[in-house]
Amino acid sequence: MNVSDSANIEKISIENKYGEKLVGLQHETGSKEIVIVCHGFLGKKESSMMMELCFALEKQGISAFRFDFSGNGESEGSFQFGNYRKEVDDLRAVIQHFTEANRVVSAAIGHSKGGNVVVLYAYLHRDIKKIVNVSGRYKMDKGIENLLGEDYLERAIKDGFVNFKFKTGEKLLCATEEGLMECLNTNMHEAGLKVDRECSVLTVHGSDDKITSVEDALEYAKIIPNHKLKIIQGANHLYTNHIGELVHVVLEFLKNNIHRA
Repeated sequence: MNVSDSANIEKISIENKYGEKLVGLQHETGSKEIVIVCHGFLGKKESSMMMELCFALEKQGISAFRFDFSGNGESEGSFQFGNYRKEVDDLRAVIQHFTEANRVVSAAIGHSKGGNVVVLYAYLHRDIKKIVNVSGRYKMDKGIENLLGEDYLERAIKDGFVNFKFKTGEKLLCATEEGLMECLNTNMHEAGLKVDRECSVLTVHGSDDKITSVEDALEYAKIIPNHKLKIIQGANHLYTNHIGELVHVVLEFLKNNIHRA
């Protein structure tokens, strides 16, 4: 479904604490509560997963908002490797925007890096009662090694940065030493342990995920106090042939205590 297929979608901009505009698409149903959906590494609000989740929520009468983190998509700011705490700040700005508009942000959903962001948010802030971590990474160093090579840290310390391409044919990107260290020092074990017990967390992971090991999901299940785990058999990191099952699992988790009007 394209944006033009729904008359209830509005593009809005929200300013973060750094004075940058975050651009997002609001799926409005008139519900009091709204769900925020967060993309992954170098993703954007138009990714098929984010669109499918928001349209499915809208179909159930639940308002949703998908947006580009700063430095991504249409949002202002420059791309920075790592940047987890700043993306938590971006999510905070979005949640405060809707709270000030007399809405209730009932849940936050994040895919991949966005999964890390929503778990970190639940650790640092206590105002969201439902979190969905879709394929978020637990062992942070593994992801960097897969992307930049085994000797990435030595090269970063020597040169101050490591250049890389996220996908074949895409432009050259830069991971600075500072950004790499911020990523390596992001402790998901500590974050998971300190998520408030009043916050209910769902972790969804594909059994055939080659980007982030399903073992990472099992680690989250061990440490997050109020946690539910769902492994989708055969699904890859993007849930290419399993979007419908992913949407079903997420909706089942969210449907309790969501006020549609």
